[in-house]
Amino acid sequence: MATASQNVRIGHCTKVPRNVNMEKLQHGYLFPEIERQEMMHLKRHPHANVIDLGVGDTTQPLPTTVTASMIDFVHGLSTASGYKGYGPEQGEKALRKAISVAFYKDMGIKPSEVFVSDGAQCDITRLQLLMGSNLKIAVQDPSFPAYIDSSVIIGQAGKFVDNAGKYKNIEYMTCGPQTNFFPDLPSFSRTELIFFNSPNNPTGHAATRKQLEQLVDFARLNGSIIIFDSAYAAYITDDSPKSIYEIPGAREVAIEVSSFSKFAGFTGVRLGWTVVPEELLYSNGFPVMHDFNRIMCTCFNGASSIAQAGGLACLSPEGLRAIQSLVDYYMENARMLVDALTSLGLTVYGGKNAPYVWVHFPGSKSWNVFAEILEKTHVITVPGSGFGPGGEGYIRISAFGLRHSIIEASQRLKYLIYQKQN
Repeated sequence: MATASQNVRIGHCTKVPRNVNMEKLQHGYLFPEIERQEMMHLKRHPHANVIDLGVGDTTQPLPTTVTASMIDFVHGLSTASGYKGYGPEQGEKALRKAISVAFYKDMGIKPSEVFVSDGAQCDITRLQLLMGSNLKIAVQDPSFPAYIDSSVIIGQAGKFVDNAGKYKNIEYMTCGPQTNFFPDLPSFSRTELIFFNSPNNPTGHAATRKQLEQLVDFARLNGSIIIFDSAYAAYITDDSPKSIYEIPGAREVAIEVSSFSKFAGFTGVRLGWTVVPEELLYSNGFPVMHDFNRIMCTCFNGASSIAQAGGLACLSPEGLRAIQSLVDYYMENARMLVDALTSLGLTVYGGKNAPYVWVHFPGSKSWNVFAEILEKTHVITVPGSGFGPGGEGYIRISAFGLRHSIIEASQRLKYLIYQKQN
């Protein structure tokens, strides 16, 4: 899907050449493109009741215990005793400690190894900046598109191969149902970096302990670094690990990125963190943590102190209970979507350990399925091919919706698919 007016010349041309890496990017970033499709649809159908189950944006209000803490902090800023300016680039000590206790208890993660940020996606780009352009990366296929796009922008990727739907110099690790959504690791060549997301966006699969043990062993064998994205860990309902650091030896080969966005509803508040263990070293023995600290101090002035006050409230006993109710709400939405679609005989994955439903439409192009659903039901989904060539033939449906919207969307989808089947 091409973006509008990409090559339109509007004003004066300078003598500054365009970044050649930006020229390699294919079309627009996936989610703004979905929004553009929605706007075009609304122009054609101005009175349509569009239900957005595409971009994974949360919809439930923040718990009052969280907003109350942020309000108190804001009021304090208007007093001499409560005013605070710049904070530590690495995050407030109290929040770093709370994160280490809430998510990494008994895993040996120290508060000093936790770097608070404005979100996981921003940290992914900072990590790419940290590692530089002279590396090769591996990604799950399908996977969150920011891993690949940031790799292209930083200069790690080669040319895009149209017929394959892939960039050269990136290892696409196929993670489909035929391999239980985990790559056949020995079949892939060595890369310096391995981006791994569990639970996976878009498939919703949470890697098992055995699978993550294989991943850590693979990284240790090849001298690689895993960048482990655990943004959806709070949605895991079985015994799948919620952190890579549950796996022995992971501290020596893995960085973990996570976020308050999806489990606490902070998509607009913006707060996340990255863990870089002391034991993680470059090939010359220099600690990766020291360089990441330099990146944070150079490129970032610290997360909003207001957001950090909210984050600290999230991790209080009362806050954790309130947030769990949000997680339960979205997972009930996911269950309803799965039940509706499987009742029609469709093959559906996800919805158990993540708020995403991954639906297979064999023999169909993802963008065509997306377009037909949007045109005939006014429901926005996401075409699976937007997450990589391994997503072709699938669509992703988000459970981050209001309950009445989920019920209505389920009915519309069931009616459409029933008509097609009969």
